[in-house]
Amino acid sequence: MNYKYTPLCLVVAAMLGLAPLANGQSSLRKANKYYENYEFALALNEYEEAVQKRTPDLETAVRIADAYRLTRQTQLAETWYAKVVAIPGREPMNLYHYAEALRSNGKYAEAREQYMRWGEEMPDKAEQAQELMQASAYATKWVSQLPVAKVEPLQVLNYANFSDFSPMPYGNKGIIFTSDRGLKAEKDETAIYGWTGRPYLQLFTAERDVQGNWGNPTALEDVINADYHNGTAAAAEDAKMLYFTRTHVVSRKLPVNTDPTSWVKAPGSEDREHLNRLEIFMAEKQGDSWGNIKPFEYNKVEEYSVGHPALTPDGKVMYFTSDMPGGMGETDIYYTELRADGSWGEPVNAGTTVNTPGRESFPYVDANGKLFFASDGHIGMGGLDIFSAEGARGNWRAVRNLGYPVNSPKNDYGIMFTEPGEQGLLSSNRDAKNGTDDIYTFTILQKPVVLAITTLERKQNAQKRTVQEPLPGTKVVVAQQAAEDTTEVTTDKGGKYFMDGRAGNTYTFTGAKEGFLNTRAVAQIPATAPDTVAVALLFDRNEVEKAIVLENIYYDLDLWDIRPDAAKELDKLVMLLKSNPSIKIELSSHTDSRESENYNQVLSEKRAQSAVDYLVSKGIDRARLTAKGYGKTRLVNGCGDGVQCSEEEHQLNRRTEFKILSNN
Repeated sequence: MNYKYTPLCLVVAAMLGLAPLANGQSSLRKANKYYENYEFALALNEYEEAVQKRTPDLETAVRIADAYRLTRQTQLAETWYAKVVAIPGREPMNLYHYAEALRSNGKYAEAREQYMRWGEEMPDKAEQAQELMQASAYATKWVSQLPVAKVEPLQVLNYANFSDFSPMPYGNKGIIFTSDRGLKAEKDETAIYGWTGRPYLQLFTAERDVQGNWGNPTALEDVINADYHNGTAAAAEDAKMLYFTRTHVVSRKLPVNTDPTSWVKAPGSEDREHLNRLEIFMAEKQGDSWGNIKPFEYNKVEEYSVGHPALTPDGKVMYFTSDMPGGMGETDIYYTELRADGSWGEPVNAGTTVNTPGRESFPYVDANGKLFFASDGHIGMGGLDIFSAEGARGNWRAVRNLGYPVNSPKNDYGIMFTEPGEQGLLSSNRDAKNGTDDIYTFTILQKPVVLAITTLERKQNAQKRTVQEPLPGTKVVVAQQAAEDTTEVTTDKGGKYFMDGRAGNTYTFTGAKEGFLNTRAVAQIPATAPDTVAVALLFDRNEVEKAIVLENIYYDLDLWDIRPDAAKELDKLVMLLKSNPSIKIELSSHTDSRESENYNQVLSEKRAQSAVDYLVSKGIDRARLTAKGYGKTRLVNGCGDGVQCSEEEHQLNRRTEFKILSNN
């Protein structure tokens, strides 16, 4: 019998050659198991080891990119999505995730390219892609402008390599906020959340001393900080009632929220049985401790989440976030009103002005009733941005982005004011490579205001009185003084458009509409301006030989000098003539029936000529102007000689008009 012998050295060599591959496969199996269980931080540890031993296939590369995205490590997410989109057979949605990572890293030009590719590969998403490309362009513009605030990390409240976020007022001098710094994890090693690799969320408080310095944070007692996630809370003004969010594990095969802070939908979540949903709970202060903990009446973890409570200063309205059926998008902001018996009324959606098809969350109401919230559905810089809105309950207007650097390319949310309109705190992961959040202080440098633009047609009614009616669909070009770029907007069906502005700036508004004369207005916004500044643009029809009354052109008795109040009105005509350089006009003056015909004729001619001379002094070519006095020959009512009329009726006849003689 012949025996074949394999040299021992060859066997050992083969085993050594297979060992890295076997170890790589073992790490990959562990990584996939963690990934499928939403333990992304643990999965990444294994994936990192696996890819050192073997080149990842498409599925593995996608999972690594997704895991970095879902743990908000945007730099590494960008790196891995760049690899994914270069692999044949990848899904078009990876282009979207790649673009989002680029935008979160402030690479707006590159993000625009990837959004465009995504829209081309998924035509049903082309409109959304265009909107995101536009948002990237806006973000580029905001970053290039002067900063609206000074933003700095609040080191005393932040714990290195952990998340601290969503501060809310707590009593007279304090705040309550959420952190995963993990005091319980020191006692229990199992109290680690596999998604982030950090401990479960808990609620902490901190107070300022008389000098305004923040003290060290203190965890709330265990009756509030239960064993799983507890986070984002709001306290009544007297700190006697607390409303806070808890995460509840439910068993349902539905694609629902899995992240206790941001409602991220994990890959494959539609196939999982154990998922997280959020609930709101209420607690009462009993002496020095919290007790009598009750669930919010409208918790329904079997179907949806509710969380992120926020109270109005009077405690009578509570806003919160939910993905309950019937909403506008992934998550919406709702409100509920406190009843006389102490219960909360049926939740009502805050409406389409605030809510979008995206995510709205982390509401906050300041001392003046203004709503602040985070959104990735409104035009922003990347991730979640902070927005404000004017109004109450479900009736909101003038939603605006708070601008850079209150917002950044990363996630910015959870704002509150310590000094109304001037200073406060916010949450952001802008400086963290590992995706953790910190609390920042901010001081407003240029107060943000809402520019409420209204376009109106000036016309005369049947009673010969000048009235103003909304002029919808009007284009308005807005230019900030000393800035190179402009913004073009179109007013809505009510002739209105709301846009962001800054106190201390001067803006020029140039309006144009077919069939009307171009018009222009200049608004200098003082530092003490209110939150909303009204800007009205009056339009006159571009019709030859049609008289247009100039309002508030008054003269002293028997005189024709231009008074200061009349000069302000004539300055508007100067602007109109400069905006329409091709028109020639007749400027006419009219009197009432009192005094003689000759006297009124001479007086009206002198007043008309005086107005023309004023326009010329402001740079208008005299060849474009004709002065005409009509005395009392063109009364607009029956107040002729000898007729008893009121002073108001006589005033209708004492008017200054202009009409277009030609428009070339």
